[in-house]
Amino acid sequence: MDFSNWKTILFSAQGRIRRRDYWLWAICMGIAFAIIINILMAVLGVGRSMAETGTFPATFWIVYLIMLIPATWIGICLQIKRWHDRDKSGWWVLIAFVPIIGGIWAFVECGCLDGTQGPNRYGASPKGIGAAPDVF
Repeated sequence: MDFSNWKTILFSAQGRIRRRDYWLWAICMGIAFAIIINILMAVLGVGRSMAETGTFPATFWIVYLIMLIPATWIGICLQIKRWHDRDKSGWWVLIAFVPIIGGIWAFVECGCLDGTQGPNRYGASPKGIGAAPDVF
């Protein structure tokens, strides 16, 4: 897994990404999001506020929604790259909106099945399959 191009991996919908990298980036981003939310809750005193009023404070919701925007974009970009690796259009990300079967389909296609062997219309294989050998 190459961390040098993390901006391209997380914020661009171009190219392909390996299944391994998809899972690692998705899990790492989920953990980072959870840690940030927990820190935010501690700083804002959400536990104390919930005990007193039974609701989250408005400032928590505002910051949470602001953080949700880049987290959603990252998730969409990662999934689009997986669809590209399967040699399918990024528009397939919308299959997740089909009740019940859509989420299962996206999980199997993006999370379980191997990508196209060798280059496809979305770029070279992220595994290096089909690439010219390095002679020198």
